[in-house]
Amino acid sequence: MHDTLDDRSRRWRVALIAHDGKQAALAAFVLRHRAEFASWELTATAATGEVLRETAGLRLRTVLPEAQGGDAQIGAEIATGEIDALIVLQDPLTAKPREPDVAPLVRLADLHNVPVATNLATAECLVWALAPEVSLVERGARL
Repeated sequence: MHDTLDDRSRRWRVALIAHDGKQAALAAFVLRHRAEFASWELTATAATGEVLRETAGLRLRTVLPEAQGGDAQIGAEIATGEIDALIVLQDPLTAKPREPDVAPLVRLADLHNVPVATNLATAECLVWALAPEVSLVERGARL
């Protein structure tokens, strides 16, 4: 990930993944931060991408569904420097067996110094870090 001070106009490349039980929460989060997400290059697994298109009307690129290797595709993009940040919301209590473990993605992100948000609180921090031009007053109004 590049330092936000290097280029304020940088178009961030953000990957989004959510287990079925977390897709509505991710969609609501993205909708609340729609202006920021709309200015970034977004990649999502198939089901997550469809939910985000329908909910927030965002343009994004989709990869395969998680169960068919979409998480591995995103992992490869992390490893090759094509992803600057990752938001991956898993459902730790009711995840379905077909939903992949996110630990390998988090490991790849750690290896390649890519910030990861695994819950909505860290996703909020990540959005604020990538969009420092949003005023604190504006942020307070959204909470």
